[in-house]
Amino acid sequence: MSRSLNVLSKPLAIHSTSPMTGYLRNGYCEVPASDAGNHSVAAEVSDEFLKFSAERGNDLRQIGLKGGCKWCLCVSRWKEAFDARGKEGDKIVPKIFLNATNEKALDKVSLDDLKKFAVDKE
Repeated sequence: MSRSLNVLSKPLAIHSTSPMTGYLRNGYCEVPASDAGNHSVAAEVSDEFLKFSAERGNDLRQIGLKGGCKWCLCVSRWKEAFDARGKEGDKIVPKIFLNATNEKALDKVSLDDLKKFAVDKE
């Protein structure tokens, strides 16, 4: 069980154990001090996002991810997709799970922006 909080200031929920995700590969989107990438966003990736990410130098398909997989993303990559959505379309922005998204995501994105792509609601 994680001691971290989510973006709703509640205990962080587990995100995925198949595939095993998280910076610590424990299923949680925890952000320890050693995580310079801030892997805080609990996302469900789409094929469009995977292509978008690969074009920017991080091909998550190489580790076996495909559309529909749950993964803890770097908040900067999620924001990059969010900011590009006008040109690229909404499908590049991964859906997110607020209950499993670490509060550290709020260092780079607003809760309102996260809520626009949330699968779960408060």
